Amino acid sequence: MTKEQSKVLIIYTGGTIGMIKDSESGALKPFDFAQLEKHIPEIGLLACQVDATSIAHPIDSSNMNIAEWKEIATIIKDSYDDYDGFVILHGSDTMAFTGAALSFMLQNLAKPVILTGSQLPIGVVRTDGKENIITALEIASDYDDGKPVVPEVAIYFEYHLYRANRTYKFNAEHFEAFRSPNYPPLAEAGVQIKYNRDYILPPSQGDLDVSLAMDNSVVVLTLFPGISQHIVEAALNFNDVQVVIMRTYGSGNAMTDSWFTEMVHEKIEGGLLIINVTQCRAGGVTQGRYATSTSLSKAGVISGGDMVIEAALAKTMHLLGKGIRGKDFAQAFRSNTCGEITV
Repeated sequence: MTKEQSKVLIIYTGGTIGMIKDSESGALKPFDFAQLEKHIPEIGLLACQVDATSIAHPIDSSNMNIAEWKEIATIIKDSYDDYDGFVILHGSDTMAFTGAALSFMLQNLAKPVILTGSQLPIGVVRTDGKENIITALEIASDYDDGKPVVPEVAIYFEYHLYRANRTYKFNAEHFEAFRSPNYPPLAEAGVQIKYNRDYILPPSQGDLDVSLAMDNSVVVLTLFPGISQHIVEAALNFNDVQVVIMRTYGSGNAMTDSWFTEMVHEKIEGGLLIINVTQCRAGGVTQGRYATSTSLSKAGVISGGDMVIEAALAKTMHLLGKGIRGKDFAQAFRSNTCGEITV
């Protein structure tokens, strides 16, 4: 297959990128996808066929939830044989969470799934949305010798393509809104799109396997100087919570107060799974590197390595959704599933 024969499906979920000004009221509203090429005429110049659909009820990405993740994954599943790539238009605030979730939900993926959005609406003259959509479509349709160049879930924003489950949003004002501190960009778009092919996952073998089960029996606990015992106790004792993701300091360090270490050890002994993810946005957890993390390691806390919190949360929900618990969970969490962790 050549690029000229590629078919790409745009999936609109809501967010800034799909907004235009109403000609009468001047208010921003979602634009009609039947008029997609009217607003972005450059799409007609691309050497691929572009179709568009949307989730049933497009939303602000702050309202993104597991139900919408399932809907997006189902659209891809149902359309998988009809298209060579997918572009998901998504609000930037939770885009990294959705990208990470889809990377686990879409097992045996062998086609590009590219998320993109914008900081300014399509209807604004200075919008960054047009370039983001056009380049995302180019990447999603790019095949080499019949094989997709980027057969994985990725985020394209402001001239950079990142692995979705390595990415986080770091800037609310600049067009360069995302970063991937622990993994190199998959591509950089300038005069040409330069792919870093050594860092891109190879196409998976076998049929696409969509895993929709996501279990949100998880709590995220961020440590801070002065955190009280009853706050930690409450986080570790929520009813029906299977996993606590603990955001620690530096390379995985936490306080060594006896009440804290004893409580962590007691809860793990009782069956609670506790994951250690650093609050730092670059680097990762190395339990036992300092005395302040040795007790966590001895208690059985699971190291999150260099996973970003977005990926750790999505992976936890995915594994719980598959019914994985106990030692099997710890082993699966530490394993590299789709490029989300360095092992």
